[in-house]
Amino acid sequence: MHCLVTGAAGFIGSHLCERLIADGHRVSGLDAFIPYYPREIKETYLKDLRRQSQFIFRELDMRSADLDSVVEGADVVFHLGAMAGLAKSWTDFDLYQSCNLTATQRLLEAVRKRAKPSRFIFGSTSSVYGRFATGDETLPTRPISPYGVTKLAAENLCRCFADEHGIPVVALRFFSVYGPRQRPDMGYYKFIRALLRDETITVFGDGQQVRGNTYIDDCVSATVAAMQAPVGETYNLGGGETASVWGILHKLETLMDRKAKTKLEPARPGDQRSTFADTAKLRRHLSWEPKTTLDQGLMKQIEWQKGLP
Repeated sequence: MHCLVTGAAGFIGSHLCERLIADGHRVSGLDAFIPYYPREIKETYLKDLRRQSQFIFRELDMRSADLDSVVEGADVVFHLGAMAGLAKSWTDFDLYQSCNLTATQRLLEAVRKRAKPSRFIFGSTSSVYGRFATGDETLPTRPISPYGVTKLAAENLCRCFADEHGIPVVALRFFSVYGPRQRPDMGYYKFIRALLRDETITVFGDGQQVRGNTYIDDCVSATVAAMQAPVGETYNLGGGETASVWGILHKLETLMDRKAKTKLEPARPGDQRSTFADTAKLRRHLSWEPKTTLDQGLMKQIEWQKGLP
């Protein structure tokens, strides 16, 4: 099959491209290299992919580029390209609106005109639920950050095109994905880097915020399985273990045999208090199960970060 992956140079996208190629698919990857973090980091993720004959990469900005020829012939579209992160969405809303909403609308419109994929798989987020994201897909969607608002709006755009134009949308709401290639602005990356460098770790709020954790390989496996999902469904995608910020720090101290130095800062606006994905529907529909324990996944991320410059 010919798979189109947006956000192909990012954390989840690059892993997904590698998995799809390993499964025998042809992959067209798109990325705009918007400087949320250094381009050089993303280029390292593409290094091995660029050597694959089944992989074609296009650097383009979906907010302005001609997408008609790009989507043509795609059997499955994985739309992971987005502007991530909570904090910056409060200060640069236009960037989030354009990357997460305008780009999604333009991609959907191109697919409507020029492609007939079997699935259009949209990468969403637990942030659409808001402060408390613990439960199944029937939870009310009440985002508390501009980032979450734009992602929920993009979900609704996908449903609009599905209802009016028959685009076969499946939405996946990712819960706290971690592992090798995690973005450098994300908590676990920062914690591990600080421990490796004997630097002070900033803990926001009281540190009792709870996260359901999803190892990258489990996330990718579920995303690939979604190629067979019933059209129109929305799924929570999360691993089976939760931990608070302090709990993660204690785990990292044990795994790395180091003592964390911490300082407290006020809670960040838009930060979720508790997340844990009820994945019963995903398991029931696609026979998917997470396979990586939290300790195993953290150890793999630690080993990866040890090898970074």
